[in-house]
Amino acid sequence: MRAAGAAGAPIAEIFWVFLSLGLTSFGGPVAHLGYFRREFVERRLWLTEPDYASILALCQFLPGPASSQTGFCIGLVRGGWRGGLAAWAGFTLPSALLMFLVAEGAGAFNRSRIGHDILHGLQLAAIAVVAQAVWTMARSLCPDAPRRVLAVVSLLVVAISPGLGGQLLVLVIGALAGRALLTPPPPTGADAAPPISRRHGVVCLVAFFALLLFALALRGHGAVGLFDAFYRAGALVFGGGHVVLPLLRAAIVAPGWVSPAAFLTGYGAAQAMPGPLFTVAAYLGAIAAAGPHGLAGASIALVAIFLPGLLLVAGILPFWHTLKQKSAIAAAVLGLNAAVVGLLAYALLSLILLGGVHGVFDILIVVLAYLALTLRRTPPIIVVGACALAAIIF
Repeated sequence: MRAAGAAGAPIAEIFWVFLSLGLTSFGGPVAHLGYFRREFVERRLWLTEPDYASILALCQFLPGPASSQTGFCIGLVRGGWRGGLAAWAGFTLPSALLMFLVAEGAGAFNRSRIGHDILHGLQLAAIAVVAQAVWTMARSLCPDAPRRVLAVVSLLVVAISPGLGGQLLVLVIGALAGRALLTPPPPTGADAAPPISRRHGVVCLVAFFALLLFALALRGHGAVGLFDAFYRAGALVFGGGHVVLPLLRAAIVAPGWVSPAAFLTGYGAAQAMPGPLFTVAAYLGAIAAAGPHGLAGASIALVAIFLPGLLLVAGILPFWHTLKQKSAIAAAVLGLNAAVVGLLAYALLSLILLGGVHGVFDILIVVLAYLALTLRRTPPIIVVGACALAAIIF
């Protein structure tokens, strides 16, 4: 990868870049990936397009929040362990603190009319961001007919079977088709290994499975019980942020730690927040009856739900780098990249068709936001703010 390991960027720079993204990345994990691509591939040149797609393909395979895992990977590649933790903290803290405030009684904004309008404007901005990412990545990662066909097939498969099974099937089809049909370019030798040794990777994998077994075996109360419940949810979720909600409901609502009404309030508030949806754990941990309340409970739940995904990606990344240098694996990665374009295209269509766009004015807002991002190269924060303001006005 193009980043230069621990010397690639100061840790403070990594933190502040991801903090900015954590404050402005509205729209869910697919939109986050679009923001990441714009920031680190186009603007800062920390990664090449293939390197970014390779990280994205890896994170799509793993349970956990794909956008947070992708950001963690970028931090790891750019600044080692401290860079990875700085990236995760910067991207996660803004929404986590906001969700903690909601738990403390500051959720009226999300229930107000103006709050609803602002949320809708943020959704429109997310559609424009995802559209830009899909178009640009399609041009880069699907340059020939076989890969374009593979992206379209992936889109159709996931449209027919939009659940977790369909998504995993698309990735398998992409890998197999790439292995059979595509010829990767010869390795250039310029790809630097990630700053994680295989030994550290094995330690992370052992820690992941040991904590999972521990969490599955226990059903207690207090701080340990709270940690176990959120770790189980984070370790067993495939398919992104919204998929974790049924797992959290079973772990938190069913035993009576949080009421159904309070759970739904937190879920609704999380839709209006930037950053990862997994930060709803800060809200639930703060109000859960099973463990420490307030900031202590929020901190335990937040760390527990993110920890399994971060351990997995850190454990597999060193081996992923080595494997993808092999010709067969490199061909499979090319196919995976094309399949990811199909997945992102389906996500874009879902955002548009499932209530994201309500009328002519919404279409106009999305088109203008897309043109501002692509032709004028307007900073995303300005586009997000303009979309929110336009949604209030119209």
